This record gives sequence, C-alpha cells and structure tokens, in this order.
Amino acid sequence: MELVCPAGNFPALKAAVDNGADAVYLGLNNKTNARFFPGLNFKATRLETVVDYAKSRGVKVFLAINTYPEEAMFRHWCEAVDCGAELGVDALIIADLGVLDYATEHYPQINRHLSVQGSATNKPALDFYHSNFGIKRAVLPRVLSLKQVQRLADKSSVPLEVFGFGSLCIMAEGRCYLSSYLTGDSPNNSGVCSPAHAVQWKNKGDQLETRLNGILIDVYEPDEPAAYPTLCKGRFHINGNLIHALEEPTSLNALNLIPELSAAGIAAIKIEGRQRSPAYVAAVTQVWREALDDFEKTTELWQPQQRWMQLLSDLSEGSQTTLGAYHRSWQ
Repeated sequence: MELVCPAGNFPALKAAVDNGADAVYLGLNNKTNARFFPGLNFKATRLETVVDYAKSRGVKVFLAINTYPEEAMFRHWCEAVDCGAELGVDALIIADLGVLDYATEHYPQINRHLSVQGSATNKPALDFYHSNFGIKRAVLPRVLSLKQVQRLADKSSVPLEVFGFGSLCIMAEGRCYLSSYLTGDSPNNSGVCSPAHAVQWKNKGDQLETRLNGILIDVYEPDEPAAYPTLCKGRFHINGNLIHALEEPTSLNALNLIPELSAAGIAAIKIEGRQRSPAYVAAVTQVWREALDDFEKTTELWQPQQRWMQLLSDLSEGSQTTLGAYHRSWQ
C-alpha cells in the first residue's frame, strides 16, 4: 500500500520524503485548499522547487484543491488546476464537481483523486465520479467501519485511499456546521475548525478556561494537558456528568489494521497533519514506513511493534489513540 504523507511546508515535505513517504500531498497558500492559514502551504512560484525535490527522489506529489469554491472566485480554483498541470504533479485531489469538471475537460491526462471532502461512501457515488470525471482514486471519509470499508473496496470501481493516523473528524469533513455556527467561519474556507480570532484562553484561579467566540467549551485543571479547542471535543455537563459529549481529544491510529486493509485491496494509507511540525511528520512517516515494510516481509501473523504504538501514542492528541469508526463492536 502506498504511504501518503502531509506536507504543510517545505521542511515538512523534506521530512516526509526523507523518511519514506511514497507520496506527499500539499496545497497552495489560498482558499483552494482546506488547510489555508498563516505559515502553511506554498506559493505557486515556489512550488516548482518543491515538486522537483520530491520527484527527483522518486516520491509522488499530489496537489490538494479540495475546498468548495465561491462563484465569484471560481477562477482561483481553475488557476490552481492550471498550476498543478503546468508543474506535472502526479494527481489533483478535488472535491467540488465544477472543479472536477474543469480538470477533466482541460487536463484529462492528469490523475484526479476524489477528496475526502467529496464524502463518497458507497458504490453508486464512486461510480458517478468515475464515469463522469474519470477519477483514479477516492479518499474515504473517516466515518466508515472496517467492515464497511472492506465491502466498499470489494465493489469499488476505483482504488481507495483511507486515513491511517492523525486527527479525527466525525462530521461531513470540511463542512462542519458546529464550527460554522459557533465561530461564524466555514472550516472549508478558513483552513481550520477553530480560527484564531475565535479562540480564547483564560486563567481563572488555578484553572484554564477555553472559549470559542466567548462560549465556554472546556476547563482544565492544573497540569492537565489542554487540547486543541474544537466544539466537538469540548466537555459539557450532561445529565449531571461532565463528559466529552461528541468526541474525545484523541487521534486515529490504524497501524494494527494494516493486514486487514491490505487484504481488502486498499491502495493507499493517508497520514493526516499538514498543520503539524516537520518533526511530527518525520516521526510518524518513519513509523509507518517501517511498519508497512515489515508487513511486506512477514509471512507469519503480523503484529505492530510496541515501540511503534508507543511513539504514535506519544504524538497523539491527549496522548491516546483510537480506531475510531473502524471499530464498531455492534457490527
């Protein structure tokens, strides 16, 4: 299976390439990609150097043009497609139908991958994108169980890519109404679930309060690690209990599912984290490279090494990991 790693900036791209990524995904520094905020992404004028660095080392480059354009600014998405075509990237990751149509009509020779934000979770959806836009791969949302992934992979008209490690999202990805409602900004166009202007940290006695647009979403005790402030991972009083009502601050880790995903015919494993540091990208890429290579060489029943699992746990939100939707005991 191909290992697809994040590249939010040039140091992170180098970290991914130098530590064993088969492909990197990146975006331009504008609203055409879903991680658009200061300090990330690439200017079009710099992208040639970046692409050359990766491809000269045998690593593929995927350009994420994965947001939903506004009518008045649609030309910017077309220009992003043009840029990817001129640079000869290996694939364009696209969600919007109009952008897919433009890429298909003008650059039929370039691979088109359906973004996770396209939210295709069944065979008819995949067939639609394949027959109309010739997609070569689809990235599945992080809401399907392992059994659902296996069934879909068995019937799919295109190769599938799944997330293996990183932050979770329980919503229609990039189109979270919770974040939009509370912060006034679309995660799809703001590049982040909780934009900086809405985030407030305040010490109250020996406790730390987290607020979004003035709304209290969590309180941390002394020495308790504070999580990235998103509404879906806040703690609230419900029926007399203080709980994470929707989702705990934890990271997806599907390392021990490598055998099942491989047997299902999954084409690629994606690592989330274009907003992460180069050190994070290097460490996660190295672990997954070692694990995938070890799995390929193992003829007996394969199990991940404990040191891999510990390292990934240390790098996770809340220092804990989960299989997320992959595991549903009731199935």
